[in-house]
Amino acid sequence: QVHMVESGGGTVQAGDSLTLSCVSSGLAFHNYAMGWFRQPPGKEREFVAAVEWSGFNTLYNPFVEGRASISRDNTKSTVWLRMNNLQPDDTAVYYCAASRGHFGSNVREYYYWGQGTQVTVSS
Repeated sequence: QVHMVESGGGTVQAGDSLTLSCVSSGLAFHNYAMGWFRQPPGKEREFVAAVEWSGFNTLYNPFVEGRASISRDNTKSTVWLRMNNLQPDDTAVYYCAASRGHFGSNVREYYYWGQGTQVTVSS
């Protein structure tokens, strides 16, 4: 059974930084592209960033470009999302997800999902 557990969320001030972590078990982690998505209050889930299986190629949504960094360690089955200069618009539940064979931003291509971690940014 696949489990993906996010951590690192919390309440921060505008301008602060956070690093989110996602630990996976029950899947061949190195075979999957990993993505981070978020769902702001009252809105649909949206793509934030993705990293392909080797960790060398990454993809970011323009709204976090330059403020976010996604990375992974296949030996630890872990993916991270570092976000700097957080703003109130970044308030959302952040999810990690795994995709076999798709490296991109399409939420429907990600099969396994974590439960999410709440990030709240106050002004």
